[in-house]
Amino acid sequence: MKILVTGASGFVGGPVCRALQARGHRVVAASRRDLPGLEVARVGDLGPDTDWSRALAGSEAVVHLAARAHVMQESESDPLALFRRINRDGTLRLAEQARAAGVKRFLFVSSIKVNGEATPADRPFRADDPPAPADPYGIAKAEAERGLREMDGLPVTIVRPPLVHGPGAKGNLATLLRVLSTGLPLPLGGLDNRRSLVGIDNLADALGFLLDRQADGTFLIRDGKDVSTSELLRLLGRGLSRPARLLPAPTGLFRLCGRSGTIARLTGSLVVDDSPLRALGWIPPLSLEDGLIRMTAAWRNAR
Repeated sequence: MKILVTGASGFVGGPVCRALQARGHRVVAASRRDLPGLEVARVGDLGPDTDWSRALAGSEAVVHLAARAHVMQESESDPLALFRRINRDGTLRLAEQARAAGVKRFLFVSSIKVNGEATPADRPFRADDPPAPADPYGIAKAEAERGLREMDGLPVTIVRPPLVHGPGAKGNLATLLRVLSTGLPLPLGGLDNRRSLVGIDNLADALGFLLDRQADGTFLIRDGKDVSTSELLRLLGRGLSRPARLLPAPTGLFRLCGRSGTIARLTGSLVVDDSPLRALGWIPPLSLEDGLIRMTAAWRNAR
């Protein structure tokens, strides 16, 4: 099957392209630059006016990864408008042209932020929960999902990953690795929160699995083991060969701060129910521990 992959040069895109090739598919990468080992279709910026006709020619499926990512320190005066232009309108423009080109399957990688920002430790997000996005990124992704579902004549699969870990991960995971490598103590010990994560290799494998199964619907995904932030730090420290030095978490101070921003992500829970995906027969090829070892090894080598 000929598959067009957008965002092929990104953190998720490279492993996804390799996983699809390993399954015997012909992968065409939508990119502005050459990518070793991949057939490339030149496409400009993602938006409501993008011309996808050449890239889509002969494609039987689309895996849409390209997006404006969640921005930790936003500089735009109207970030929602920009997220909508790229992540909503750009997605729907691609889907409309894919339908016109006769594409048989559109796989959209969305985000767990469509569900919301946090859960109780014992009540995971489910794919059929009412959307409750809390930031511009999540809002635009939710609106893109709704537009795709309303589009007749194009079979759609939607996947909402939680935090993705793996070689090259950035954001909070990269920050934690840098801090752990210094040996400095962290006031994050004894936390009883639960977090679902998914390794990049597991996510790539699941996307290929869903394409091969031609599975309709929306799916949440996880490695299979949820961990507290304290447990995650210990696993990362083990991979770095530098045991995490964790002090008791000052929960009273966290409450005083309102547990906003990064603090909320470190101390709160976000768990997902991946049972519909497992019911199809998908089993993650890597454990959480093995995936984190790969990430820490790559980080150490890069240093």
